[in-house]
Amino acid sequence: MSVSLRVVVSGRVQGVWYRAWTEKQAKALGLDGWVRNRRDGTVEAVFSGAGEVVETMIKSLWDGPPLANVTAVERFEHNESVGPSFAVKSTE
Repeated sequence: MSVSLRVVVSGRVQGVWYRAWTEKQAKALGLDGWVRNRRDGTVEAVFSGAGEVVETMIKSLWDGPPLANVTAVERFEHNESVGPSFAVKSTE
């Protein structure tokens, strides 16, 4: 079953290649969605795909790239459609 979840990742996640790492991981898993920095210092992402694959991605967010230090991963339902593939969006 396909699901779509939005996450907000807190900690040291900007300036450490977190968005690029997230894009690479999501594409490797075949997920659709996007990732972007937020002005409050967090990173926001939407993942859409098979439920178990989305869960695998969300668990991996705790690791991130080597310089990241994740302190929280908040999950939210996401009901808006996402385009095919996975993209990095501009900061919002």
